[in-house]
Amino acid sequence: MNFIQSKIKASIEVKESIIHNDYLVDSIAKAAKLCIKSLRNGGKVLFCGNGGSAADSQHLASELSGRFYKDRKPLFAEALTVNTSYITAIANDYCFEDIYSRLVLSKGKSGDILIGLSTSGNSENIVRAFKQATKLQMKTIAFTGKKGGKLNKLSDILINVPSTDTPRIQESHILVGHIICEIVENEMF
Repeated sequence: MNFIQSKIKASIEVKESIIHNDYLVDSIAKAAKLCIKSLRNGGKVLFCGNGGSAADSQHLASELSGRFYKDRKPLFAEALTVNTSYITAIANDYCFEDIYSRLVLSKGKSGDILIGLSTSGNSENIVRAFKQATKLQMKTIAFTGKKGGKLNKLSDILINVPSTDTPRIQESHILVGHIICEIVENEMF
């Protein structure tokens, strides 16, 4: 087996481990139901992450706010990662660890959803955002790697991909996110 095939095989193995993990499959279904409930009640779904997970946050938010499979009305979903002027101002004037918690405070309300993507589960800016969301009575969903990190105890729903390999975790986060988006779209439209 060559290098390329080995990486594809590793990705498939992580996804196969998700298929056979009833807890994770149930957590994905519960996450979709939480999002549906919030959106039906006039709420929103906010996403946050760093690096590749920031890009994944934007990707998933656009699947809900734009369209996924169906030509339908947009849903209120937003990635907290997109305003570089805001992010750099808060990082400079306060600290990088507060970039998302301050946005959650300004945009979030009871019944909204915050989805945080962190392969380690320990990204301090996401940890602080989850704490702020909890104070606002928002529901929190964490996409992490195997151990879950600090987000394990801070999330209403933990989707901890059974891997410690960052690229394999991120590939699975997009898969899980797409499944949630498809369930939301099918149920709401």
